[in-house]
Amino acid sequence: MPYVVVLPDGAADEPVPYLEGRTPLEAARKPNMDWISTNGRQGCAVTVPKGFLPGSDVATLSLLGYDPARYYSGRAPLEAAARGLSIGPEEQVFRCNFVTVVDGAMEDFTAGHITQSEAERLIDDLNSRFAEEGCRFYAGVSYRNLMVTGAAPDREAACTPPHDFPGRPVSQHLPRGPGAGWLARVMHSAHDLLAEHDVNLVRRDLGEGPATDIWLWGQGRLKSFESFHSRFGLHAGVIAAVDLVRGIARATGMEIIDVPGATGYLDTDYKAKGEKAVAALNSFDMVVVHIEAPDEAGHLGDAAAKVEAIERIDEQIVGPLIERLRRCDEWRILVAPDHPTPVGKKVHTSTPPPFCMAGDSVPADSTSAFSENAAAHSGLHIDPAHELMEYFLRG
Repeated sequence: MPYVVVLPDGAADEPVPYLEGRTPLEAARKPNMDWISTNGRQGCAVTVPKGFLPGSDVATLSLLGYDPARYYSGRAPLEAAARGLSIGPEEQVFRCNFVTVVDGAMEDFTAGHITQSEAERLIDDLNSRFAEEGCRFYAGVSYRNLMVTGAAPDREAACTPPHDFPGRPVSQHLPRGPGAGWLARVMHSAHDLLAEHDVNLVRRDLGEGPATDIWLWGQGRLKSFESFHSRFGLHAGVIAAVDLVRGIARATGMEIIDVPGATGYLDTDYKAKGEKAVAALNSFDMVVVHIEAPDEAGHLGDAAAKVEAIERIDEQIVGPLIERLRRCDEWRILVAPDHPTPVGKKVHTSTPPPFCMAGDSVPADSTSAFSENAAAHSGLHIDPAHELMEYFLRG
């Protein structure tokens, strides 16, 4: 039996005045997701357990069947795993965003989606500047980068993701704890380096947002994972453009399937992802497809872009997968946003997101189109969400 899991990151939302009081999921034309709902089941899952921040790291681990209380240590170690970095057992890995701070406020946590070549030049110079500080910087994708530092008691701190306080003063969200002073010094020194960097001078001349600062967060040390195959007996392939999900795949022994044109942003190649996922069903027991675009639209506060992203996922990814699956005698498909990213708030929330599933032996007990409200009023509520994978595969 082939299985498919589609993860439209941050697709869940709240009613939006611009959409006449509907959520983007309700406003979007998504006949394929609605078909799954009305020919199967929909419900809600608690993807963010109490005590955890509502991030894609925690929520995606939950949806893939891994209890964050046991496996989660931070976002950055998972991204390091995606890149195959050699990290010592006592070293800490930090996510290092290039950001734009204006008048003391977080104007853009992506530094205007700085280009890859520009980010790599900045990372090279950060490595030169901090070589004697025991810090190593690694380029990721655009603004998403990593810093690795040796173990030291004065480097432990609580850090806030930069996308959690758009437009608000950074002074209210600086690192806290024993390592706060050290981290603040690193960030301040990086600010001085970036201030007159050639990359930023050119970006300013072009009217583009400069990378004024680095923001360190999501730190931790990678834990050992039980493989997905050992847990569920399936050979799984993962299609994802963002290092976080690719890192979870690598840590859990799933195979990463590369898709040229997949960007982790609104301009990702949805059609290519759909075609690659359909082809992958010839080689894998399960195919997982992650799409970052709805989350990016949520952070931008752009309801129209979020509706468009959901519609393109439905048409170019979910639709072709259903068509391919229905040629099999037995199959199952699950569509599950990891968390809401409401366009009215521009940040993640921990409200349990909806999911829908259909296929062999899945009872058709829903008559409603797929939406947050319909799922909330269904009789299917999975708490905690790391039990959803077992239910999807065996229930």
